[in-house]
Amino acid sequence: MSIITNLTRMWLTRSFRPFIFKNESEGQLPFSDCDNLGLYVHIPFCKTICNFCPYCKVRYSEELCNRYIDALLQEIHLAGSQHSGKKKTTSLYFGGGTPALAADRIKEIIDAIREHFIITEGIGVELHPDNVKPSVLQILKDAGVTKISIGIQSFQEKFRSVLGRSNIDILALKEALSAVSFETVSMDFIFALPAQTFDDLKADIDAAFRIGANHIAIYPFIDFSFTASKVAPMPKKEKRRLLDAITHYCMDKGYTRNSIWTFSSEKNSNYSSMTRDNFLGFGCSATTLLKDRFQINTFSVEEYCNRVEGGKFPTSLTIRFSLRQRMVYYLFWTAYSTKVDADDFEKFFGIPLKDMYGVELSIAKLLGFIIEENGIYRMTLKGAFYYHYYENFYTLAYIDKMWGIMRKEAFPEKIVL
Repeated sequence: MSIITNLTRMWLTRSFRPFIFKNESEGQLPFSDCDNLGLYVHIPFCKTICNFCPYCKVRYSEELCNRYIDALLQEIHLAGSQHSGKKKTTSLYFGGGTPALAADRIKEIIDAIREHFIITEGIGVELHPDNVKPSVLQILKDAGVTKISIGIQSFQEKFRSVLGRSNIDILALKEALSAVSFETVSMDFIFALPAQTFDDLKADIDAAFRIGANHIAIYPFIDFSFTASKVAPMPKKEKRRLLDAITHYCMDKGYTRNSIWTFSSEKNSNYSSMTRDNFLGFGCSATTLLKDRFQINTFSVEEYCNRVEGGKFPTSLTIRFSLRQRMVYYLFWTAYSTKVDADDFEKFFGIPLKDMYGVELSIAKLLGFIIEENGIYRMTLKGAFYYHYYENFYTLAYIDKMWGIMRKEAFPEKIVL
């Protein structure tokens, strides 16, 4: 895996230089001139720890959670005060962990953010199915939340037992969603589980739209080395057949494909915190992407609180991009939406896309990965699969290594990828 990602990195960046993350923080976040800026807040607390989940999380404690939220508010004001006036941003997303465990303080966090930022495209919160209750949903809606994403993973007991998740009361879920409405109700599912079939996924998707979802995400199962999961990955050919089949099914039903593995039944329903040119992340493990750098906060809740309470940013690692590295990052995550607009690329970098990657685009077209129309490059089904397939390599070669180290060290000196 590392050979494939290393060769790809060297080719696309035209350099042997690896990605080097260093333990440094300037105390400044130069986001004032960043367009298409998104916001993300991480709430790491969970009542139980799922064996397959790779994200930064700790067991819930009311005392620790309140201390953490207090520090989170400090970090928001520390960053926001660096910009004069209110900065326009696209969106705000809360992830975790289980953000609903801090539902009674979500409004406090949103109000703090609104002191410094204008949110133009809505506010989203991830939810565990157990938290989808009218009382919790109403608290979130009153706080200003417009989108929710429910981590279903699967409605079927045979897969939920494999993932270590409890069963879902579908009727109670439907009643709660009927009682409190949101602009987007997204449901997340995992595909490529052992022995999972098209009929299994189809049944989950049909159930989701039937009980109140207007958006779904079908994420591939990724076997992170540091999780306790014993689920075996699905073979490549079988995975491609399954992804192609469920994609055709969703598109034949008239659903809009919003990204590599998300579909919506309504035109304006969407849920994605990933396709942003730039973003600011608040909370432990949250990441920040700016024009010249990528930063990641410490994974330690204790050290996060200590650092912020001391009036400092909780940055653990920073990479200073070369121009080509930043272009690769831009293209990789923009392509997640299944298209890349050459005009947007040129606006962001001041250089035509074809001047930088004309050869690669021509090869991708010859291989049937993309089609081009009026300067917009769109992925074919074949291209979407191979994007997903490569993303798996990228995740295991880069993210798995970085997160594995950061789970053990609050502030590593350096990581070379």
